[in-house]
Amino acid sequence: MIHNTIPRWTVVTPVLAWAAIAASSAAGGHALYLTLLAVLLAGTVFAAVHHAEVVAHKVGEPFGTLILALAVTVIEVALIISFMLGGGEEKLALARDTIFSAIMITCNGILGICLLLGGLRHREQNFQLSGAKAALTVLAAISVLALVLPNYGTSQPGPLLSSSQLAFTGVVSLVLYGAFVFVQTIRHRDYFLVEGSHDEDEHAPPPSNKVAMLAVAMLLICLVAVVTLAKLLSPSIESFVVDAGAPAAVVGIIIAALVLLPEGLAAANAARADRVQTSLNLALGSALASIGLTIPTVAMIFVFMGEPLILGLEIKETIFLLLTLVACSLSLSVGRTTILQGIVHLVIFASFVFFAISP
Repeated sequence: MIHNTIPRWTVVTPVLAWAAIAASSAAGGHALYLTLLAVLLAGTVFAAVHHAEVVAHKVGEPFGTLILALAVTVIEVALIISFMLGGGEEKLALARDTIFSAIMITCNGILGICLLLGGLRHREQNFQLSGAKAALTVLAAISVLALVLPNYGTSQPGPLLSSSQLAFTGVVSLVLYGAFVFVQTIRHRDYFLVEGSHDEDEHAPPPSNKVAMLAVAMLLICLVAVVTLAKLLSPSIESFVVDAGAPAAVVGIIIAALVLLPEGLAAANAARADRVQTSLNLALGSALASIGLTIPTVAMIFVFMGEPLILGLEIKETIFLLLTLVACSLSLSVGRTTILQGIVHLVIFASFVFFAISP
């Protein structure tokens, strides 16, 4: 990637996306228009990837991966809220389904692809074991407290939480994620860098301040465009899911896959370039940001509104969550990765998708 210039397509694509958004009232739900929106959505996501990587290269690791994780979490929260508000009782579990899907996609789909690609190209790849253990510890604590424990409370029948329990869960999630960010970026920053180096960008000069600022502005424009395009496409997505006879939880998978596409591409590129540490930072950081920021935000909104919110996972999903946590702990237990770990995680991800569509 050339970091000292901004490719023209990364500017033109979001501009065209906003032009299509402006024409939404006139175009209506015409099939050709919806197809155009889908194409522009994909193009805008790719543009967002490029701008996010430029910004990440400028600020260095691990701040760069943190920026991308926070950016996609903003998209995820915006989509969840826009889908849930006014959606009726059938949307009460959308936040849970989306967050759970994000964990499965990042910890099995993205991680599996990265480990497989890296293993095929480089045979073995090394990473900082201390950083991976820290991320997995926090992920296990937040996911179980937020997605499993609600099934076993007595103040409110599971999988619901009372207002006080929901508020407490949101605070706990935010505290744990905040502690992780502090450790990742300040206290033990070296845990998340390439072993033996404090600078992952030593092979390429960082972009100029002008290019970096332009990338920040274009990243924001792309992210807002992605949210708006997804909102315009959401009725068609829901109709497609219903027509296909798939469960409502598939909508959560689609939302999570959409918002995690930029990080997935960036993580895969890093693994192919023999930077599996960056891939792990992106995959695990995305899972942590998804649950650690989405839960507090959604909890705050629904406590304020006095509305119920379903968070507890069902038995099948709980098994998949626990299997994922165990597999991640074992796969990342020695500081080296091969194609075997990648295949295992991809099989778990494929099983998750299959049983979500065919429960």
